[in-house]
Amino acid sequence: MRAPEAGKWGRAGRPAPHRRRRPSLNTPLAETLSVLLLAAVLACAVARPFNWPEAVVAVPAAALAVATGALSPRHAADEISHLAPVVGFLAAVLVLARFCDEEGLFRACGAWTARWAAGRPGRLLTAVFALASAITAALSLDATVVLLTPVVFATAAHMGVRPKPHVYACTHLSNTASLLLPVSNLTNLLAFTAAGIGFVRFGALMALPWLVAIAAEYAVFRRFFRRDLGTAAADGANGGEPPPMPMFALLTVAGTLAGFVVASVLGIDPAWSALAGALLLSVRALVRRRTTPLTVVRAAAPGFLAFVLALGVVVRAVVDNGLADALGHLLPDGSGWAALLGVAALAALLANVINNLPAVLVLLPLVAPGGTGPVLAVLLGVNIGPNLTYAGSLATLLWRRILHQHDHGVDLGEFTRLGLLTVPAALVPATTALWLSLRWFGG
Repeated sequence: MRAPEAGKWGRAGRPAPHRRRRPSLNTPLAETLSVLLLAAVLACAVARPFNWPEAVVAVPAAALAVATGALSPRHAADEISHLAPVVGFLAAVLVLARFCDEEGLFRACGAWTARWAAGRPGRLLTAVFALASAITAALSLDATVVLLTPVVFATAAHMGVRPKPHVYACTHLSNTASLLLPVSNLTNLLAFTAAGIGFVRFGALMALPWLVAIAAEYAVFRRFFRRDLGTAAADGANGGEPPPMPMFALLTVAGTLAGFVVASVLGIDPAWSALAGALLLSVRALVRRRTTPLTVVRAAAPGFLAFVLALGVVVRAVVDNGLADALGHLLPDGSGWAALLGVAALAALLANVINNLPAVLVLLPLVAPGGTGPVLAVLLGVNIGPNLTYAGSLATLLWRRILHQHDHGVDLGEFTRLGLLTVPAALVPATTALWLSLRWFGG
């Protein structure tokens, strides 16, 4: 793919590729500084030294990129302006997920899952796949990693089965199962904006790739963890009635999802639906004095939101200083099957090198002029590809910390072997499914 032409906007109102500018620093120094700043930000996000929030390094790094001239203030402001609506949407979804947990939705789901599994590890894996896929799609991958993973641990202990296959499913599905809706992942929100399509059309195009990718993951999991799944549950570990389903939270989630569809049809920003759902649950908790205003603010994860904005600025500096040109020559042209697979594979590789959020920020401006197909192919790569390495996505890093809190170690070799099997097995058929969806529904 040739390097994109300059311009403020692409077709259909999409953001055009980043306009190149000669930095205030000389080019080699600007390139070097930008790369070093990005490496420092990602290293801090992975290692979390002294348990620092990710923003502790990311915000100063973004400021340094602007102060030194590696990125112009105007381009930094443009990037923040572009990301701000997406970050606001993410904040609303995080609050919604947090207060669904406060209402007991995840605990009830875990208990009903254990009852349905009836002491059989294989059935529990099937139930976890279904539950994690639904929660990831409806409430975002953060809900699956942060809120469902501890529930799955407790459910496995309650049943007396080995937790490994089921907690591994949580991290894989937090990535793979986030393909379905724009609200499922921050990367989806960015791609949704770049693709210039409606909420319903996005879901229609991604439904088949979503199902195919999950089915491929499930087949690999059944084979990879056959010994763990063949171990019978402990006798008498399955008693007790599940708690009642919190209908208010369940109906709020259903109403919010319906609101996304209605808002898309009416041309209203779906963020208003997310905000309505978040306000409904948080105000209910405040009125009942089950929470405080400070807790509501913390549920929105303001530190992580600042990290996302700062990371976008640092990535923009890297892009402006040469990465866009380098990648532009590697990306294939067109929206045929081979081109889509090439875009998805490159996106998956880049996600494992620099993390999936920077990867999508880098690639979307380059592929957006090519239409909906390449944009969604990038999404396949950055959502499925991160299952290969710990650093592939922020969700996987967070999942790893949760496992350590439960004194459950993660073997790097085992994690990588599983990723080497699941990523190609899911990425190739999912890309094929996307190609078919584009032909059926139009690209």
